[in-house]
Formats: sequence, C-alpha cells, structure tokens
Amino acid sequence: MRAAVLYGTVAAVVLSGLAAPPAGGDTRTSGPAERAAAEGIRFGKCPAVEGLPDGVRCGTVEVPLDYARPNGEQISLTVSRIEATRKDAKGRRVARQGALVFNPGGPGASGMFFPLVGTLPDWKRVGAAYDLVGYAPRGVGRSAPLSCQDPKLLRQGPSPAPTHPSEAYKKERIARAKAYARACAQRGGSALRHYHSLNNARDLDVLRAALGEPRLTFMGASYGTYLGALYAALFPSHVRRMVFDSAVNPDPAQIWYRNNLDQSAAFEERWADFRAWVAKHHQVYGLGDTPDKVLRSYERAAARLATRPAGGKVGPGQLQGAFLQAAYYDDYWPQRALALSAYLKGDPKPLARIAGPYPEAAVEQENTRAVYTAVECNDGPWPTRWRDWDRDNTRLARTAPFETWDNVWTNLPCAYWGGPRQQPLDVRTGPGELPPTLILAAERDAAAPYEGAIELHRRLWGSVLVTERDAGNHGVSGGPNKCVNGYLEAYLLEGRVPERRAACAPRPEQKPHAPRVGAAERLRVGRG
Repeated sequence: MRAAVLYGTVAAVVLSGLAAPPAGGDTRTSGPAERAAAEGIRFGKCPAVEGLPDGVRCGTVEVPLDYARPNGEQISLTVSRIEATRKDAKGRRVARQGALVFNPGGPGASGMFFPLVGTLPDWKRVGAAYDLVGYAPRGVGRSAPLSCQDPKLLRQGPSPAPTHPSEAYKKERIARAKAYARACAQRGGSALRHYHSLNNARDLDVLRAALGEPRLTFMGASYGTYLGALYAALFPSHVRRMVFDSAVNPDPAQIWYRNNLDQSAAFEERWADFRAWVAKHHQVYGLGDTPDKVLRSYERAAARLATRPAGGKVGPGQLQGAFLQAAYYDDYWPQRALALSAYLKGDPKPLARIAGPYPEAAVEQENTRAVYTAVECNDGPWPTRWRDWDRDNTRLARTAPFETWDNVWTNLPCAYWGGPRQQPLDVRTGPGELPPTLILAAERDAAAPYEGAIELHRRLWGSVLVTERDAGNHGVSGGPNKCVNGYLEAYLLEGRVPERRAACAPRPEQKPHAPRVGAAERLRVGRG
C-alpha cells in the first residue's frame, strides 16, 4: 500500500522512549518549532537540480533527526513556494489567507513541484489567496536523502510478473527482500530508525512555525492524508484547515500489512473497470469487445514479451507496471490501450516508450523506494514469517491476481527489517478539538480504497466527506470534476463545508484517443 499510522493511543509511549504528545502541547517539539519560528525560511533562487522555473522560490528548514534529542543532530528539509498573487482574475485585490502546505503522498514523493499548480486555471483562486508551499519530506530528494542501493544497480531490463509464482520464484524474491533490508540498514545506519510518519508529522509542525503560520492549512493526498490525520491528532490546536484527498485507512489494525491486502483486492476491480472501457471502444483499439477478451489480449502480449522483450527492455513486469498506472489514473487509459493495440499489431515502439526504463530517473526512483520502504517498515508491525505472507496472498491472488504479488514484492523487505517498529497511533479527535476538515474520495479508488475515507471520517470529529460517485481516479481535487472543485474552493477560501456527507457525479469519461501530456503530469499525487 502507500500510507501509514503510528502508535496505540494518544497517551501511549512509542518506540525509542518517545511519548505521544498531548493535544497541542509536545514540549519536545516546542523547542524546534520555536527556533524555526524565530529563524523563518530564507527563500531564494531554487537550485538547478530542482528543475523549477524562476517564479518558484526555495529554502530550507532545520528539524531534529531525533525529536527525543531536539538539540542534537539537525537535518535540512527543502521547501518551495510561490507567494499568493493577491489578485483575482479581474485584477481585484484578494486578501491573503496564509500558506497552503501540500504533501503528495508516497511515502517517498516530493512536493517541491506543488507551487506550480497555481498556474493551472482551476487553482487560480486558491493561488490568489494562499502562498502555495511544497516540500520534500525527510529522506526525499535533498532532504537528508535515504538510499538503500547504488542507483546504477536498479533492474533496468525486462522482468517477469507471474500472477501465480512458483516456489522457486518465491525463494528468489525472498532472498532479494532480505538483501534489500540489509542494504537499507547498512547504508542508513543508526539514523534509519528516525524515518517514520510520527517524525514526518513533527517536521510538518516545525515547517508550519518556520512559515510564520500560527495554525496550519494543509492538503494531503494518498499517504499525505495519513500524515495529516496524524498531525491533527497530535497538534489539534495547530490546525486551521485540512483537506484529505484520497484518504487511506488509518485504523491501527490496517497499518500497513492489511492496507496492502485491501489495496490489492481493490486494484483487481479497477483493472476490470479499465478493461470494460477498452472493450467499449473495441472499434478503436481492436483488443476485444468484452473485458475478458481484453484480458486475453493483455495476456497474449505478456506471453510474447516474456520471450521477446519490446525494445529489449520491456518484459511482463514492465507491462504490468505500465497498466498498473492506468489503475491509478483515468487519463492514462487511452495511451495504454493504444500502446497495447499497436504492440499486438506489430509495432512495439509505443509500448517501449511508455513502459520502458528511464535511466536518467534512476537516482530519484531509488530514493523514492528507499524512503517508502523505511517509512512503511518503521511505522508498524509486519508479519515476520513468510508462511503468513504466502498464505494470505495466495488466497487473495485466486480472485485478485493483477497486483497481489507485485504488492508483496514491494513490501516484503518489511518482513526482514532489523530496526525498531512503531506502534500505530489510534487517530481520533473528539468534539470541538478540531475545526471542520474536508475529506475527498473517489468511490472506486484502488490505491486508497473508499473504506479508508469512511474510516477517517468516522475518526475525525466534525469532518465532512465528499464522494465522487462511480469514479476511481486516485486524486480527486483540482481535476475535471467541477463539483468536487467547488467544494474544495468553498472550504479553502471561505471555510464552508456541507452540513453532512455530499456526493458528486463522476468526472467525464475518457475519450478513446491519446491524451496530451502536460505540466499537470508532474503534479501527480504519490503512488499511495
């Protein structure tokens, strides 16, 4: 899955002797936050490595590596910002409301590109009232980066993707998971244990203070919703407004192993949605006029790639990875269908282009995986016996073969993780502890199954859930659904929420042609 929770109750003692801070009053973080408020952030020209245009300004904020030692080793988090324009579309003056901080999820994703959303039409009004602030959480990018292996060693060639793996293949993947966990421990050293969601939430409070904000206005997507929920439970008096887009399930019993099982089951349904759409447009793609026929076309391509990889680089594993992205994002559907159609008709180039490796992104990919693994493994308990993983996922793969085993291999290093584990936090707030918060969710989202949004709504008193019905795109806000965007703007700009749960009709269905890939592609929410 992509998201996590920490410890048992708000008053429980967590690993490394860290006590869960009482509402709004963690003395261990008050020191770092007070220092950050006094020092602020010196924004200036962004380093070229960030790849950001001149209009975006960058800076850093110092946070403790270990909050049990707030005056000990400090690490720097990179921050990006575009200041509020303070003008509406007609040039009229708009009051500034503060900073809007965004976390895109992952864990392991960077939000440094977030301020660029202010250039998009649907974000103009928000960008007029708010400084748009992105940041790279600890471990990500230049923020005390984590690494578990030399990026040059990333597997760039074709790989298999068995939906019912043999015992020999399972043994191979177990060995690789153990080796990866060892490598993370060796390269991360004693600092590795401090890369977890509790510290991410504490870092967020230091960032709030450094920005000069008495209370935080925050928007989190996917795993970022867990981070926001954790922050709300730890620092309720520091919350101004919070948007949870594509919420993950914060139930402590779900963190993270069972959330992964639920995610794999949901991906099977979303994979079926995609195939139904392709079948509906059989005259365009020629892949079959029923979902089952489309599946047979996909399996035929996978079998062919197993013996003759497209472009020498794309095998069944890369094919599955490319189509998994279609289960995340609707606007990938036409492109993926066209590539599969072309491949089966004898042209492998479109498939090699969308599914092939990008060596120039190897450093970023390796860093993302390292942070994802460290945070998820550190955040909570995982089964440590292979037979438990094998039993649960063999059973699940009988009905949900598309993503089950790929999800296992992604998370299996957590079975062999050597460091200490957090106990998941029982995220809850009571009457009057929080201002109203807004939860946005798509009913058929696979990366963050809808049940997670319902659970978060139940746990955060005064929250309001807005549902995009019969839709499954991962990431609901700021897209083509004007109904959802209306609720988002009303909340961020005026603090208004519906009196009770609200629903929006689904976004317009994708048309059967190749989409244009624009700036918005770089502003995706994190994988989970």
